[in-house]
Amino acid sequence: MAKIEPGALSEIVAGLPRIINDNVLVGMDTSDDAVVYKLNDDIAIIQTLDFFPPPVDDPYLFGQIAAANSLSDVYAMGGKPITAMNIVAFPLCALGKDTLAEILRGSAEKCIEAGAVIAGGHSIEDKEPKFGLSVTGIVHPKKVLANRGAIVGDVLVLTKPVGSGVLITAAQAELFADSVNIAYSEMVRLNKYAAEIMVQYPVHACTDITGFGLLGHTFEMTEASAVKVVINSADVPILADALAAADMGFVPAGVYNNRTHYTEVSFADNVGEAMRDVLFDPQTSGGLLIALAKNEAMAMSKQMIAAGIIAAVVGEVVENGNGEIYVK
Repeated sequence: MAKIEPGALSEIVAGLPRIINDNVLVGMDTSDDAVVYKLNDDIAIIQTLDFFPPPVDDPYLFGQIAAANSLSDVYAMGGKPITAMNIVAFPLCALGKDTLAEILRGSAEKCIEAGAVIAGGHSIEDKEPKFGLSVTGIVHPKKVLANRGAIVGDVLVLTKPVGSGVLITAAQAELFADSVNIAYSEMVRLNKYAAEIMVQYPVHACTDITGFGLLGHTFEMTEASAVKVVINSADVPILADALAAADMGFVPAGVYNNRTHYTEVSFADNVGEAMRDVLFDPQTSGGLLIALAKNEAMAMSKQMIAAGIIAAVVGEVVENGNGEIYVK
């Protein structure tokens, strides 16, 4: 489930050839969520893909989570998903057709909810099951959102709680069952509904929170935007028992990778180790992180909350900089 360690990934990508094309509105340069390619003055396509081993035992739930996670990148770019293709690696003889069918059913139901059409895919035999989707979306070229563009005075709004990684780790020891089930319900919840409200406002930057944790993905935004941010840890929505699980040592390896890599993050002395772990906790199908002016954020948050969506103001862009994050 963990992503490749961020430092290693950056080194690999840095060595790849750059192909310049004026129609590529968002590419690889700022570690963004997806590629955006302009087709004409009215339509740009968003392309993304994601897949991973199952974080849960239930195949139907796995399919739902994988689909919600894959679709999320399109929503983070301000777009609408239109097609999806399955990516399947599966030990068919060991786990059977019924298990794979349940994974695909869970995914299909989420794609139907998103309004996207599953149009095929590709499968291979593998010793370990892995599943995800390649998703295509559309957006107006002038309405593309990216992880760059945050400016001084903006606030950051988060639309899902964090802590699912440590709770999934704790679930392996059969702990915190009620809180783990709440985490699952958040992971299968599409970012569609938050995005439909978000695009009504003048958003400056957006990303979604996945394998690099809240602070890792915040750094991608702050570095790309050349700003400094203060995060108020007390305002970050956290899943019930996630801090307790982290305090007990149920910390996935990705937390340590993230903490080691993102050295631009500093903490006030009163921010405890469990909180630091949860803020770096790898998320699967996490929420959107949205940067916009404070008055617009208040209006947007009010509308989201009225629609049953979490909308927590977790930080503020305080000055220009090189991506530094201070957590208090």
